[in-house]
Amino acid sequence: MSAPTPAPHPAIGAAGLNDPVHARALLWQMIRIRRFEEKCAELYSSGRIRGFLHLYIGEEAIAAGAMPALRATDHVLATYREHGHALARGVPAGAIMAEMYGKQEGCSGGRGGSMHLFDADRHFFGGSAIVAGALPLAVGFALADRLRHDDRITACFFGDGAVAEGEFHESLNLAALWQLPVLFLCENNYYAMGTALDRAQSQTDLAAKAGSYRLATESVDGMDVVAVARATEAAVDYVRSGQGPMFLEYRTYRFRAHSMFDPERYRDSTEVEQWKQRCPIETFARDAVATGLLEASSREDIVGEVDQEIAEAIDFAEAGTWESPATLSRDVYARAVPAGGATTDREAQP
Repeated sequence: MSAPTPAPHPAIGAAGLNDPVHARALLWQMIRIRRFEEKCAELYSSGRIRGFLHLYIGEEAIAAGAMPALRATDHVLATYREHGHALARGVPAGAIMAEMYGKQEGCSGGRGGSMHLFDADRHFFGGSAIVAGALPLAVGFALADRLRHDDRITACFFGDGAVAEGEFHESLNLAALWQLPVLFLCENNYYAMGTALDRAQSQTDLAAKAGSYRLATESVDGMDVVAVARATEAAVDYVRSGQGPMFLEYRTYRFRAHSMFDPERYRDSTEVEQWKQRCPIETFARDAVATGLLEASSREDIVGEVDQEIAEAIDFAEAGTWESPATLSRDVYARAVPAGGATTDREAQP
């Protein structure tokens, strides 16, 4: 059975939202993520970006709605489909684009590429090529904060495919057992690579599965940016208040194939088109204009703004520098620390 098509939702997005500044910020971030990724697809097709590329198109409401609920000092971990998360977290578009080009000026020094964006200054601890790989790391971050009595939480984004991995069960079990300040954020797009959720998991209610570990759970419409924002704010408050971990499921859908290499033979085009009718950008923009929150020209103005930012990001990446072969062994192995301690400055590494 294919992923379910949601019932029509006549009031997606703007329902209950009465702040024009907030409305514009949400629309701006979603359009920014969409346009950035569309440009990345073009650059990939032309050979400017190489390696793997997994696009977030269709899921923008999650990153745009969820990330503002977190503090700048909170930890964030993501998946290899993390361009939107990085942009919404504040990682500069130029640093992300340079990373995708493999340039030294990239946020991971050009060594991570599309799947491993990382920015320690912004507490964005990267995407991970390993499905569910970020989950045990998130538990470790939360445990460290608990032991140090730091007032922050760890937010971990992952897909529905991760729920089938052992790390998911181990991580939720320990987080609940130790009552750690970690927020598990599942982006359920109904397909783990090319396998539909109901063809791989006997229990497709992911919140019920998470709830078996006796932690709070909730599911929300991941195509509605306002619903995402409200649910995430409430979940963040819950975890930060010391009530323990929480699992929040965003029910969403990716409009593009799993990756740029994917021929996408596992789902019918009719299903994709049905979900596109619930595009988070289109529905939110429509309702925001209909309710008077935004001017009809707002979307065009935003497109102009983000296209300029993206053009500058590409120029930055194009002008970037390749890493010297002499430094290829740097950061591969940890340096031995002599008795008495020594610097671990990466610049001192061979």
